[in-house]
Amino acid sequence: MARLDIKAETDSLDKVTEFIDEQLEAADCSMKAQMQIELAVEEIFVNIAHYAYTPSIGMAGITVETQGDSVLITFEDSGVPYDPLAKEDPDVTLSAQDRSVGGLGIFMVKKSMDDVRYAYIDGKNILTLEKKLR
Repeated sequence: MARLDIKAETDSLDKVTEFIDEQLEAADCSMKAQMQIELAVEEIFVNIAHYAYTPSIGMAGITVETQGDSVLITFEDSGVPYDPLAKEDPDVTLSAQDRSVGGLGIFMVKKSMDDVRYAYIDGKNILTLEKKLR
């Protein structure tokens, strides 16, 4: 298991992506799964950076762990409690003009990962993404 603790700000996204890519390449992740994971990681991390500690900046912890043929990527922050999975999925059959703003990024994360879990434990938001490596 590898862990990165980093300031939850959008300027840190490149370091987060580099960390994730290193772990996925070491785990022999397929290119398709890696691209899906990168997009999901970007969505989750940017959401933490924008909303968890506003208006200040806090820390985010990211762990990557392989379990069998899957990878688990867990995000932790001590920001405002927020379960992104609790919001109803957007109705993607509606036109963009008829849909309410927000929620599409998390919807895409849920659709592209094999499992997404959220918990609020000991004052921390904990969001775990699971994806098969191949």
